[in-house]
Amino acid sequence: MNVVFEALNWASSFLKEAGRDENAGELLLRHHLKMERATLLSNLRLVLSKEQQQAFRSDVIKHAEGIPVQYLIGHEEFYGRRFKVNQEVLIPRPETEELVEGVLQRAAQYFQGNEKLQVVDVGTGSGAIAITLALENPRFLVRAIDIAEESLQIAEQNAKELGADVEWLHGDLLEPISTHRLNKFDILVSNPPYIPDWEIETLSPVVKDHEPMRALAGGEDGLDFYRRLIQDMQDLLNTPAMVAFEIGAGQGEDVKELMLKTYPPAKVEIVHDINGKDRMVFALIGDSSSST
Repeated sequence: MNVVFEALNWASSFLKEAGRDENAGELLLRHHLKMERATLLSNLRLVLSKEQQQAFRSDVIKHAEGIPVQYLIGHEEFYGRRFKVNQEVLIPRPETEELVEGVLQRAAQYFQGNEKLQVVDVGTGSGAIAITLALENPRFLVRAIDIAEESLQIAEQNAKELGADVEWLHGDLLEPISTHRLNKFDILVSNPPYIPDWEIETLSPVVKDHEPMRALAGGEDGLDFYRRLIQDMQDLLNTPAMVAFEIGAGQGEDVKELMLKTYPPAKVEIVHDINGKDRMVFALIGDSSSST
């Protein structure tokens, strides 16, 4: 595979035989050649150096063995921006872009006016949610929390590279806010671990064996972190407040019930993703007509 098109053909066949995405070879080759897609496709007869061939071949084999492409190339696109990722953080998904879009739309509807809004992202990982919200809405004063310092290091690097102003807090769920008596928040957003214990073994090895388990496992029924967040946020919400959760398929009614049990007057909405599956729960707590 001395030239680009030979390398792409080999990778496609090799990955297909291994049961992986046969298009991943293109992403890996673009990474090693530092080329955009259009440039790569217009240079299909470009001769690869031996070093480039070896590095590309090595990464294709690693992906065939299960390592996600995003970890091999070191980044993933999210909401039009490039985020650094490694095995300390969950790889951002398109479904989470829908959560961010939902927060932006509902915030404009619920919180009219120009006053700043306190936003907290719980379990921030790579910082994709927190950073995107901070960059997309100048009214948002964003804090982000994660239990893993290794994740926060990646998130801080992403914020610096993308020019986002986010306050990073280390701790378990909302503990840093309550412990340090920080400002109450207007918006809570979280994509917590929500995969039930019984389902973990059914996950693709690409996910199960390489992405951080602390970002995946949600307890026996997958709802542990929702229970804790809903309980712990009671004394930390302003009025009105908005809560936005990403959820697993089929968890909508359960999470809605948890919200209404603690906040009976709340307006709770289950939203499907583009595939028609339960993916988000939004709750408005308090009367938004009094917001400014």
